[in-house]
Amino acid sequence: MTTAVDTSVLISIDQGEPDAGAWVDCLEMAREAGELVVCDVVAAEFFAVVSDRAAFHQTLDDLGVRMVFTSLEASCLAGSIFRKYRDAEGPREHLIPDFLVAAHARIDCDALAAADRGYFRRYFRDLKILRPR
Repeated sequence: MTTAVDTSVLISIDQGEPDAGAWVDCLEMAREAGELVVCDVVAAEFFAVVSDRAAFHQTLDDLGVRMVFTSLEASCLAGSIFRKYRDAEGPREHLIPDFLVAAHARIDCDALAAADRGYFRRYFRDLKILRPR
């Protein structure tokens, strides 16, 4: 089983937010079942927060996460769903990177570890979302 990790999870862990320990435990359980990955979009978003190559790589290494690229199929799915979202007058609260992360997890992985604020489940109904217990 391959689990994609969302930026929200990496930031929580890196910043030592109250749920950081629970996220680490969640990722450890997912890693026991398979591989942990971040797509190129998540890598870019997380690097923008960390702004330090050594810290960036150390966090991913410590968590056992490797970077992979978003497939063309996932990119097309993201664009298609984003178009439906905007056609339905979805607010600019969500941008294409949010949809790329979810589409990558849906097409290229088996699950997504993320703090879902509702739109993942709304627009990617068959996406398995992992959260701490």
